[in-house]
Amino acid sequence: MIFSSSLLENAVNEFAKLPGIGKKTALRLVLHLVKQDAAEVTLFSDTLAKMRNEIKFCKRCYNISDKELCNICSNPLRRQDMLCVVENIRDVIAIESTQQFNGIYHVLGGIISPLDGIGPEELTIDALVDRIKKEETTEIIFALSPTIQGDTTIYYISKKLSASGPVPAPVKITTIARGISFGGELEYADEMTLAKSISNRIPVENFILSGS
Repeated sequence: MIFSSSLLENAVNEFAKLPGIGKKTALRLVLHLVKQDAAEVTLFSDTLAKMRNEIKFCKRCYNISDKELCNICSNPLRRQDMLCVVENIRDVIAIESTQQFNGIYHVLGGIISPLDGIGPEELTIDALVDRIKKEETTEIIFALSPTIQGDTTIYYISKKLSASGPVPAPVKITTIARGISFGGELEYADEMTLAKSISNRIPVENFILSGS
């Protein structure tokens, strides 16, 4: 692309750094902003800057938050004894969209993938085990993408929980049902399929023994 303005070119290059945004799409977005009132564009840029500078991560579950505890963890109407383990924040949003889960979450920050250089130490697995030890958790639901990496992560955490000694109270460990095709990403599942997978969750020991 040849630009008549370096300001325009710089803006397009910045937008093109976003995932899924190519140069043509970036150009359309920038030209749209050029047509807007200056005050609206300022509000847009200020909102992004404020989000980046002030956003926090929940010290309990590692979800995105405005405060030390996110709105889900601090909600007294949520079941504090039911813990859903997810890969990332996008998965929290996907599950919340189903309106089928009223517990709390733990965001791992990824899944174990040696080929990508992601081991257990890069994830919040130790924090998860500590939570289960300290909190009155009655059920752990693994809602990880049905991939080899996701299955490996479930297996690793299950073994780590067993090796770390008995938890304060009996804990039921389940995983979402396989309504989602193997190899798919949880965040891209439609809400109905994801809702049924949560409702029809199965014990992890059955899942591990079946090898599926």
